Amino acid sequence: MSKFVPAELSSCAEKLIRGRHATRAFRAEPVSDDTMRRIFSLAGAAPSNSNAQPWQVEVVSGAARQRLADALQRAHAERRTSVDFPYAEGMYAPVHQSRRAAFGGELYGALDIGPDDHAARAAYDAQSLRFYDAPHAAFLFVHGDARARLAADVGAYMQTLLLAMTAYGVDSCPQGLLSFYADTVRTELGVTGGKLLVGISFGYGDEAAPVNRVRAERAPLESTTAFHD
Repeated sequence: MSKFVPAELSSCAEKLIRGRHATRAFRAEPVSDDTMRRIFSLAGAAPSNSNAQPWQVEVVSGAARQRLADALQRAHAERRTSVDFPYAEGMYAPVHQSRRAAFGGELYGALDIGPDDHAARAAYDAQSLRFYDAPHAAFLFVHGDARARLAADVGAYMQTLLLAMTAYGVDSCPQGLLSFYADTVRTELGVTGGKLLVGISFGYGDEAAPVNRVRAERAPLESTTAFHD
């Protein structure tokens, strides 16, 4: 027997999930301590294999955020990358590369950066290490052996966290680039264990910024999902 789901509940879920999007320009207004504690407490309800909860979350605000942003930009300028989870362009299949290229065209187009303006793109990447001017950032570390299965658990935590932020009216942007400087993050925050999976900038979006009107298209259901009877 199928479980009855009230229409208002499914409608809220639809609105919440489809309403979440990456924000790349923020106002200076901070999120209150009470709202942050509620958000991160709710995110802790995320599923994990055998309830291991192999994540450690480091949240920066205020002076700590400023120091870390400065350190990240120095590391970037000096090309001191330190990546815990290997990254390579070749890890994407052609269909995934085409989706990335299409989104990149929209994103840089909203910023008035041309497809061949590599200097402007590089400058924008460097500036993004200041968390798109968000007042807060959260860094998600994977503990244990930090291989694929445990990283997947932390990925489930990340999505739960992003949706919790959306539910509380807080905007966010997961930034893979922040994880390219894992040693810098560890040093600045005094973190001694775990591997850095991702950083998430969050706060309240600047609604006037054109870049915040960019919405990533999603692939049709039939291209990603098969149903077997």
